[in-house]
Parts: sequence; structure tokens; C-alpha cells
Amino acid sequence: MESWEDRLTTIGRVVVFDYPYMSAGRKRPDPLPQLIAAHRQALAEAKEEVRSQRSDVSVTVLIGKSMGGRIGCHVALEEKVDAIVCLAYPLCGAGDRARLRDEVLRALQTPILFVQGTRDPLCPLDLLERVRTEMKAPSVLHVVEGGDHSLLVAKRHQQATGETQEDVDRRVLEAIAGFITK
Repeated sequence: MESWEDRLTTIGRVVVFDYPYMSAGRKRPDPLPQLIAAHRQALAEAKEEVRSQRSDVSVTVLIGKSMGGRIGCHVALEEKVDAIVCLAYPLCGAGDRARLRDEVLRALQTPILFVQGTRDPLCPLDLLERVRTEMKAPSVLHVVEGGDHSLLVAKRHQQATGETQEDVDRRVLEAIAGFITK
């Protein structure tokens, strides 16, 4: 997410945070309620910082990669945000197509942009499309051809298309900017 932080600052103010388990150097994520609480606290602190600076920021968008996007969806059920951007949403628990993490998506009312790679085993596009048809919230899908769960495109695919990872990332950023301005 560090490289995305730099890119995203070109389209707006960005506030980042680490979950407590990450700050503590643990590999295993905290239980869902703790993750949601940490995310809500980071959102509240960011909003307070904006208020204290009398900033003219009028749009709040939660952007997260993988689990961070999923937790952002949970937070959006409880907190007022204008949009959500999920980079590589982990729809399938442990890559198991039978263990969908779709309940929160079905409950959302907040507009959401999914940025998904075609080679992401944690979010097969056919399953995501099915879930999107059953969602209440408006959703948009930006597909990264040849992208994996980190949205990285294989060198072979890059050579075949004549594109670089930087080209791919620029298009993702353009998709995010376009989504936010709508």
C-alpha cells in the first residue's frame, strides 16, 4: 500500500494507518471486531484532523487493499463515508470458492469500486460478478488483465501487451479518480 499512498496523493488527501497487529509485528490478523474498531478509530482520527485544519475536504473515501478493503466495507456499514475502493477484495476465504465473504457486500449501501486482477485466486471474477448483481450498493469493477492478488501483472503478460506495471497502475489510478469524481 505504500506505493499506492504516493499515487493516491495525486488525486486527494490521503491518511494511512496500520492495524495494531501489524504495528506489533504479528503476522496473524486480530479478530474481525478488533480490526473494525481499529479502522473506525483511524477514520475518526482522520476526520478530526481534517476538521481541526478547517480543510475543505468534502468527500470521504475508504481505500484498502485485500483485508483492508474488506474491513473498510464493514466500517462503511456503521460510519458515514461517500465511497469505498477495494483493491483486490478477498471474496474467497483462503481461496476456497465455497467460503465467500460476501455478506458485508450484500449489506452495503455505499458505492464501491472493485479493482481486481484476472489471476487473483482470492476473488474469481465470475463469483464477484454474481455477488455484484445481488448487491444493493452501486458497484463498479475495474479489471486488471493478468493481475494477481497484489495487482501485479506477470512479466510474460507485460511483454505480450507491451505495457509496463507502471502503465497498469496508472490506469488503476485513473479508474479510482474517475470513480471518486462521479
